[in-house]
Amino acid sequence: MNTPAASPHAACRYAVLGNPVAHSRSPLIHAAFAEQTGQRLQYERLLAPLDGFAATVQAFAASGGLGCNVTVPFKFEAFSLCPRHTPRAALAQAANTLRFDDEGWLADNTDGVGLMADIQVAAGVPLRGQRVLLVGAGGAAAGVLGPLLEAQPAEVVVANRTLTKAESLVARHAALAQGLGVPLRTSGLASTGKGFDVVLNASASSLGGGELPVPASVLRGGTLAVDLMYGAAAEPFLAWARSHDAVARDGLGMLVEQAAESFALWRGVRPATAPVVRMLREQLAAAKP
Repeated sequence: MNTPAASPHAACRYAVLGNPVAHSRSPLIHAAFAEQTGQRLQYERLLAPLDGFAATVQAFAASGGLGCNVTVPFKFEAFSLCPRHTPRAALAQAANTLRFDDEGWLADNTDGVGLMADIQVAAGVPLRGQRVLLVGAGGAAAGVLGPLLEAQPAEVVVANRTLTKAESLVARHAALAQGLGVPLRTSGLASTGKGFDVVLNASASSLGGGELPVPASVLRGGTLAVDLMYGAAAEPFLAWARSHDAVARDGLGMLVEQAAESFALWRGVRPATAPVVRMLREQLAAAKP
């Protein structure tokens, strides 16, 4: 592993790339991690044109950047840019973390392990033996499905508006699911089944302000309903879940956990996440009107 050492003279440069990206709290998160661990780094936001992601990444690397996080809508493109992939990125065929190594750029996907850490460790909800509905089949869902299967739920249903996308995602994970003994199937949004133990919203509905993606019958009293977004974008889904007696959880903890995994890949040290989540929660509460 080629992890650069912190320099006493110059900050090591990292960034988050996306479109949009101005809302990203990643710079705050990584600044907190750096302070915790004594690492000297600079972390910035970079807006990549929709038709210019590769050029933006290449320019950042050429200017001395050592790695980057990738957000919507570039996770599939980020994967294809790199000649080297971690096993979890290879399974997802999507990447949210790049490291610019001398021997070739490395793509990783920390979304799924971040979500699993938030649910099973921070929230204390074991997924083993639970019926899980994963809504969406884009970059976020692709990163989540592998680690979700490894948690060994009783069943996973992947529901998406475009069924062929869900089928492609499930086919790629079929061998893993079979090896773990986890039933895995696809569904349209209106025919998922009822009363899941856990519902994960990885669709673009929250980001785009769209309608709730699935019927209320997917919930029951006590269902854990998680939106991978956070803040105002997640509020409609969370309010809907609460109105049906589900336990609502946003994606802020996942955001911090996946960032910690990226930080460890880059710097070789793992920061504590709980104090950073508390800091962000306090900031979001203070910003509410």
